[in-house]
Amino acid sequence: MSVRRIASVIGLPPENVEVYDRYHADVWPGVLDALRRHNVCNYSIYRHGDLLFSYMEYTGDDYEADMAGIAADPVTQEWWSVMEPLQRPLDDRAEGEWWKTLPEVFHLD
Repeated sequence: MSVRRIASVIGLPPENVEVYDRYHADVWPGVLDALRRHNVCNYSIYRHGDLLFSYMEYTGDDYEADMAGIAADPVTQEWWSVMEPLQRPLDDRAEGEWWKTLPEVFHLD
């Protein structure tokens, strides 16, 4: 099985930290189920100042289809409608990205 590691970053204004943390202390089960159904595992989000850093592993065979499946999930769409106003996307992200994807510069296997 091949594993695709994905890291990304987004801004989190200080006034939104408390609400963001509260939601992520108890992520909706439907959101977690959608991630698992679409081959996402080992997913973590860290905060440093006004930045959030995420790391996840993808273990499927069709990343684009699985990401589209997550995006089409109604519970995930509702979750995103709550999360997106709390976040501040970075100006230098690629077109079409919400979270800026980071390049991997080192990995110890």
